[in-house]
Amino acid sequence: MIQPLTQFAADSSSGIGALGFDGKAFVIQLITFLLAFWVLERYAFKPILKVMRERRETIESGVALGEQMKREQAELEKKVEQMIHDARAEADGIIANAQEAGKNAIKEAEDKARDKAAGILKEAESRIVQDTARARKALEKELVGLISDATEAIIQEKVDAKKDASLIERALKGQAT
Repeated sequence: MIQPLTQFAADSSSGIGALGFDGKAFVIQLITFLLAFWVLERYAFKPILKVMRERRETIESGVALGEQMKREQAELEKKVEQMIHDARAEADGIIANAQEAGKNAIKEAEDKARDKAAGILKEAESRIVQDTARARKALEKELVGLISDATEAIIQEKVDAKKDASLIERALKGQAT
């Protein structure tokens, strides 16, 4: 079969055959090409194209997933930043409240200490007044005893309460005249 085809091409030396174009060979080559194309498309191109389509879809879904993850990461970073900001603000508020509570506690302690000191001072003053009154009474008794002893020494008599009263009366009368 190959020899007749090659002979046919060699025998045509006029018209298109002179240019090296053989119509029968062209038709046979066209049928062979179409048959080879059909076999390749059916058994090679479709599975290859299917695999390429699946790979492209996988790559596209991976890219879309990556972009989605970037967006989610940015949102999470914003949330974390906001949470950190809120936590700092809350911590500052807690610190301010603690400082204010500390100041109030110190002021209360100072007020209590001041009140207690004032109470202790009043109590001390009261004791001083009482002690002074007791000391005066004791001093008066001692003075009366000393005066009585001095009077006895001067008049050389034992002075009892009646005599003491009459002496005081005479002294007062003598001063009055």
